[in-house]
Amino acid sequence: MDLDLGQVRAFVLAAEELHFGRAAERLALSQQALSKRIARLESLLGVRLLERGGQGVRPTEDGRRFLGPARLALAAGDAATAAVARRDRPLRVDVWGHLFAPMRTLAKVAGPALEPGHGRDLPAVAAAILHGDIDAGFGRVHPPLPDGLTHRLVRLEPVDAVLSRDHPLAAAAELRPEQLRDGILWAPAALDRLDFLHRFADGFGISGRAEGANLGLAHFLAELTADTRRFTLLPADLPLPRSAGLRSIPLVRPTPLYAWSLLWRSEAAHPGLDPLIASCAAEARRSRWLEYDPSRDWLPHPGDPF
Repeated sequence: MDLDLGQVRAFVLAAEELHFGRAAERLALSQQALSKRIARLESLLGVRLLERGGQGVRPTEDGRRFLGPARLALAAGDAATAAVARRDRPLRVDVWGHLFAPMRTLAKVAGPALEPGHGRDLPAVAAAILHGDIDAGFGRVHPPLPDGLTHRLVRLEPVDAVLSRDHPLAAAAELRPEQLRDGILWAPAALDRLDFLHRFADGFGISGRAEGANLGLAHFLAELTADTRRFTLLPADLPLPRSAGLRSIPLVRPTPLYAWSLLWRSEAAHPGLDPLIASCAAEARRSRWLEYDPSRDWLPHPGDPF
């Protein structure tokens, strides 16, 4: 049985998006063309892979069994294509966690033959890597990860508490995380989608939480100052707008660390990936990026520095 990888890719995207329209958009196809590809694949396999209903779709039991091997087949096909593709094209790396400014770190380790992109979040970047749309990702990685991906920890970066100059704790030279319990953690999206902030709030008993829309750092910080009880967490060396009326206060005993990682497909073929990994390791040694003392530092996943 010879599988058409175009049909397989159509199924995988539909199963991931749970929506024909979004899957078709990612493939630059009409919904009708996408549906026909999946129907031909189902006819070839002799099973129903997707249940259609309402505004979306969902994999059948056969579809769930087929999904993992289908992803591996696509990865193998992409690797075969990459093996004979132009070797001089830039390494394509998507970043995520944009409010935490990943390019500050990536720019220190990346050479000129790199083409940065802007992913939406970890699941979207992971899917793009597996589909061969990009070569690697850079941001905060946390479990679980899809099969077929590898990651390397690059940097553990201290974060500060950022709050309005009118906040009751604004005069402090440093703060312990538990001192923030009476405040309101301000987040740029639904907190259950933000693993680091969500685990920080749970870990230190912060029950006051408020969520906004991620419309960029300037908007996020302007909304932060709208309530003097609000605070958020941002990298310690991230420059803040001078006119924002904010203070960035170090957190101690323990100091929360934000983990930056490089993420790539296990069978990656781009020749620029190994030099990038080596550059990350060299800069981590030089700048002591991976120092971690469990007696003074905090990570969301103890014993597993994500």
